[in-house]
Amino acid sequence: MDYKNTLIGALGIEFVEIGKGKVIATMPVNERTKQPFGYLHGGASVALAETVASVGAAAIIDQENEICFGLEINANHIRSKRDGVVTAFADAVHVGKSTHVWEIKIKDEEDRLICTSRCTMAVVPKK
Repeated sequence: MDYKNTLIGALGIEFVEIGKGKVIATMPVNERTKQPFGYLHGGASVALAETVASVGAAAIIDQENEICFGLEINANHIRSKRDGVVTAFADAVHVGKSTHVWEIKIKDEEDRLICTSRCTMAVVPKK
C-alpha cells in the first residue's frame, strides 16, 4: 500500500511487521512530530497508535466486504522524548465481528515506555 501522501507518510511512520493480531512500526522524533517546545507531540503518538491499530485491523478483516475505522482511542503519555525514534508495538486483545480492541505500547530505543494506548476499531460492511 502507498502511504506516501497520507498522514502516515507525513509523520514518517514505517512498518516493521504486520501480522494477524500484531503490528510493529517506527516513527522519527523530528520537526514533523514535535510540539513547539521541542518534545514529541502527544498527538503524534496518538496518530502512531491509531495507525498501527488500523493497519492491524485491516490485516484481519475481509477487505473485499468490510472496512475499519477508529472508534475510540485513549493514551497515557508516560515519558517525554526530544529526538531519535519511537517504536509502536500493537497487539489485538479482542477480535470480534464488529469491533477490535488493540493495546499499543510506544517505546524508545532503550525499551522505555513513552506512551501506552488502547484503540477500539469499528468493523463495518462496505457500502
